[in-house]
Amino acid sequence: MNWDDVFWHVMNFALPAWALSLGITAWGSFQFRRQAQIGWFWRWLLNALAGICVLVTGLVLTGHDGKMATYGALIMVCATVEWLMQMRFRRRG
Repeated sequence: MNWDDVFWHVMNFALPAWALSLGITAWGSFQFRRQAQIGWFWRWLLNALAGICVLVTGLVLTGHDGKMATYGALIMVCATVEWLMQMRFRRRG
C-alpha cells in the first residue's frame, strides 16, 4: 500500500463524521435561528472531531470499520454536541 492509498483510506474513514457534522451544524443553525457566540466553522470542527473520536472508538472496540452501532453512536454524539453548544449559548445570551 502506498501513501496515496493510505491517504484515501483515512479520508474515506473520516468522511461520515465530516458529512454528518456539516449537516448537524447546518440543522442547528436553522433550528435555533439565532446567532451563536461561536462561529459556524468552529461548531462544525468540534462536531467533526467528536465524530472522528466515535469512529476510532468503534473501530477499536469492534475491530471493524463501518458497523451500524458505530454510525448510530456517531449520530447521537454529533447531535448531542451541537445541542449542548446551542443550550450553553442560550443560557448566556
